[in-house]
Amino acid sequence: MTRELELAVTNGEDGETAGGFLRKQGFSRKLITKLKASGGLTRNGKLLRTVDRVSAGDTVRVCIEDSGDVVPNPDVKAAIVFENEDLVVFDKPPNLPVHPSIVHYADTLGNLYAALYPNSAFRPIHRLDKDTSGLVACAKNKLAASVLAGAVEKTYYAVVDGEIPQSGEINAPIGRVDGSIIKREVRADGQRAVTLYKPLLIKNGRTLLEITLITGRTHQIRVHFAHIGFPLCGDEMYGGDRSEIRRQALHCGKMRLKLPVSGEELTIESPVPSDIAKLLE
Repeated sequence: MTRELELAVTNGEDGETAGGFLRKQGFSRKLITKLKASGGLTRNGKLLRTVDRVSAGDTVRVCIEDSGDVVPNPDVKAAIVFENEDLVVFDKPPNLPVHPSIVHYADTLGNLYAALYPNSAFRPIHRLDKDTSGLVACAKNKLAASVLAGAVEKTYYAVVDGEIPQSGEINAPIGRVDGSIIKREVRADGQRAVTLYKPLLIKNGRTLLEITLITGRTHQIRVHFAHIGFPLCGDEMYGGDRSEIRRQALHCGKMRLKLPVSGEELTIESPVPSDIAKLLE
């Protein structure tokens, strides 16, 4: 997949080097270097070097080449809730891995992406555990990946065992459990991890929480709530009750970001799935 952009140089950018001009548009140094090597940078129809200076009124044309290396599988199902030239946002169902692996070679969100966009590399801006449902944003090109990295605000919804009546913060470092590849725990030598939460509903001895992550550690929400004695319903790995749901009751339900190129602010929402909602009926 090729993404072509025409960028107008304004008065405020007059005299900038082409490289400096592109960095102000959100291009990473790595991408600028690749554009230089590929000849994908021109001005007014002529090849432009990154050290050349641009002038107000110039039109800088950028051609971003891309390629994919994931096996396509159009039979994988995940709804698209937003799409433009630079970004696609999926509403991922539970029991669907995001990334291909040795165990899940052709049945992941990445395989669906490869079927939909056969000449584009799979670049999810963030990832969800296989059994966590909700919004996953994927950049369609290198520029979008550079602009959106670390710039997407996400809100999660979870149902935990027990009643949590007040909002709070969990600030506890997380590290890998000794001898395990997957499982994490709160431990003194772990990485800093901070989770903010607010109760939305208490019913049936359970609490529906709205959760914001200040950091993004593996299994952070699951580990933190198990640590304070309120494991997520259905979360077998961390002690959750599986009597009414067979996966962790965790959903990425809201996403805020600025679109690459236009800078338009966008909020996308996904309702809590029925298997989680039923826990509070």
